[in-house]
Amino acid sequence: MLYPILTPSRLLCDLSGVWDFKLDDGSGFAQEWYKAPLQDPMTMPVPASYNDLKEGVDFRDHDGWVFYQRPISLPAFARTQRVMLRCDAVTHHAKVYLNGALLCEHRCGFLPFEVEITDALRDGQDNLLTIAVDNTIDYTTLPVGTPGSMLGGMTGGMGAPGNGKHNPNFDFFNYAGITRPVKIYTTPKDYIADITVVPEVHGADARLLYKVDTVGAGDCRVEVWERGGAKVAEAAGPAGALEIKNVRLWQPLNAYLYDIRVHFANDVYTLPYGVRTVRVEGTKFLINEKPFYFKGYGRHEDTFPNGRGQNLAMNTKDMSLMKWQGANSFRTSHYPYSEEMMRLCDEEGFVVIDETTAVGVNLKFGGGANFNGQPIGTFDKEHGVQTQEHHKQVIRDLIDRDKNHACVVMWSIANEPDSTGEGAYDYFAPLFALAHELDPQNRPCTLIDVQSGAAPEADCASQLADVICLNRYYGWYFGGPDLRFSEKALRAELDAWAKIGKPLIFTEFGADTVMGLHDTTPVMYTEEYQLDYYKMNVEAFDDYDFVVGEQVWNFADFATSQSLLRVQGNKKGLFTRDRKPKLAAHYFRMRWTGIPDFAYKK
Repeated sequence: MLYPILTPSRLLCDLSGVWDFKLDDGSGFAQEWYKAPLQDPMTMPVPASYNDLKEGVDFRDHDGWVFYQRPISLPAFARTQRVMLRCDAVTHHAKVYLNGALLCEHRCGFLPFEVEITDALRDGQDNLLTIAVDNTIDYTTLPVGTPGSMLGGMTGGMGAPGNGKHNPNFDFFNYAGITRPVKIYTTPKDYIADITVVPEVHGADARLLYKVDTVGAGDCRVEVWERGGAKVAEAAGPAGALEIKNVRLWQPLNAYLYDIRVHFANDVYTLPYGVRTVRVEGTKFLINEKPFYFKGYGRHEDTFPNGRGQNLAMNTKDMSLMKWQGANSFRTSHYPYSEEMMRLCDEEGFVVIDETTAVGVNLKFGGGANFNGQPIGTFDKEHGVQTQEHHKQVIRDLIDRDKNHACVVMWSIANEPDSTGEGAYDYFAPLFALAHELDPQNRPCTLIDVQSGAAPEADCASQLADVICLNRYYGWYFGGPDLRFSEKALRAELDAWAKIGKPLIFTEFGADTVMGLHDTTPVMYTEEYQLDYYKMNVEAFDDYDFVVGEQVWNFADFATSQSLLRVQGNKKGLFTRDRKPKLAAHYFRMRWTGIPDFAYKK
């Protein structure tokens, strides 16, 4: 799926702005709200999560459908082309109507979808666009939620059981709405549908294997241009190879992007493209054939009051802060991030572990899920999660969207699933196989492993993952506040994983810390304890050659559902939610600026 851009052959219109909005009181579909202007609507910006934009707990914690609406119209000359309506992200389930007619439905609140509206538009008048959005999460959705009638979930036992609401089986707020832009774009009738490019590097030169998917009739020509410079390669036909002499490689924190310009019939599209290679060899993670060390973060798309709504200014600020610290990477925890962020990472040279929406595929959280008083296994065929087919579709859509990004070096199939549970291997093996099959570059794949206490051999990640990624909280959820005991346990687990013979990244480790809370004797929740916690962990990491990265949890404090462990959200950030640094942020600046991106461990 191509990112929509303006070109000599394509028009682009952004529908961002203030829309009409209404919470469904249960009668929205019965009364066909999508067929006429909403009665007594409130205002709502698009893109944004709606939860924090109006006051009241019933609004913030709304469970179910909402309706967005606005008029749209296009000039007659645009109607001579193919007209597409594209939603970049609607969380989590969308129904799109134009003039009362259902155009499409989509599930997965963090990936784009589009529909042609050329013939559905009315001539010479406004058209009524309605997008109905459902934030329901349950055992069939990704991310996973616990139905309100059942016990369990991430905060199991802390809420009111049987409250009729669907509770997150994950530790971040279930922000919802039209969270990324809605756009209209046009293409010629004969058009470029998709572009796939795979890099090969041979000494000082590169060979780009390309494939252009087209619809209609016409000749295809592909060119490679230097940024603001000369044409360096060209080829004819919908598939072939582009030869670049003395190639400039895309490097972490030292990015270079070429422009790949595709001409087909009267259509033109330009793809920014970085040339780099990625592979795993033994216990090394190689970028451009050099052993890379991941320094950075797990993050969230989370700002106030946008929620998970797109925030371009904060994306730029976050990138600046991470570079200030010497970080070179992050994971899109726990869902695909916006395409604007991925394109920014390409431009800035940030390395990305690209994660699916599969968070909460673990019914052991919160003491375990129950059905009629009986424990449920995560992959129980009758009462457990029913997500595998949807999980496959998310992988297809994610790779289809992000396959050409130089910043993406690895796919994360899931975060903290029940990877040691009965049925885990049978659930995940087809997903890993699918990702390897679909990715033209065949990047490494992983799943992010939860701290369960099981031996590595009992975890399906040890068999399926190309890189072992661990979320570990020695000194916080396990062993805190005794850091000496925690360090012994951490080192004992690393000794066990060393026998697997794969590279390992710590994708989460952290301690909740309240900004401004200090003490001469480090105690939990103080900035001093957070600093001592991190020093203990990274000193252990440094002693193991197969540990190839550290990504702190979390970059910044973020919103969660209410619970006894959360004080207006998760406070594990090295920065506050408004991006003020805690003490440990300065420590990691000193550490990471002193660690090279390549060949840290000889």
